[in-house]
Amino acid sequence: MGETRRSNVVVVTGTDTGVGKTWVTGAIARALQKAGVRVLAIKPVETGCGTTERAREDGVKLAAATGQAEPGEALIRLAAPLAPVLAAEREGRIIDFDDLLIRIEGYAAAADIVLLEGVGGLLSPITWEWCLVDIAQALEARAVLVASDRSGSVNHALLTLGALELASVPVTDVVITSPDVPDASTGTNDTAIARLGGIARIRQATRTTDPEAAAVAMRPVAEALIAGVGAYSSEPGTSYPV
Repeated sequence: MGETRRSNVVVVTGTDTGVGKTWVTGAIARALQKAGVRVLAIKPVETGCGTTERAREDGVKLAAATGQAEPGEALIRLAAPLAPVLAAEREGRIIDFDDLLIRIEGYAAAADIVLLEGVGGLLSPITWEWCLVDIAQALEARAVLVASDRSGSVNHALLTLGALELASVPVTDVVITSPDVPDASTGTNDTAIARLGGIARIRQATRTTDPEAAAVAMRPVAEALIAGVGAYSSEPGTSYPV
């Protein structure tokens, strides 16, 4: 028997904060668009909002990557640069997890693929009971894991892959991004993660400010997502530039 068909939701999670999740999510979104796929890129929850220019918020960057009108920012914006549950408590707010799922499902109904970028790592608590892996489970999503090519990434990646496997969330790709400061492990982490994690689809990606180059770099990831969720091109004949 073949693998159970998943939904059109894909979570993009990371081994930690600052590993390039937003860059990868935006690049995948652009690659999907080039294939004629209707894609939305969403940040369900974002913290640290208001500490920088609004245009630099992850949710706003994702909307700009696809050109989508809605949502134009994270679904839930919190000021403190903390785990979501702590940032919400500081504002006297309670995050309604069921309502968040309903909102995501509403957007998913209007797209071929919805990319959800997590906040922090996979298990960063959204509420005291729920985190991103619970969103992935509830929505029968697939996952793309992002790690930085630096010391510590092997351990963090294996822990995250283990948590996803335990939750029965299939991983389509692992993307290893170039670190801000290379170290002795840079260039070796992809091989180690592939060998220890049993992951065949693992890719090195150099972060670039050129959106076209980024889309080309993430084309194989986009193709795997298209095949995995059964998305189809809304513009037959659309293809990537050679």
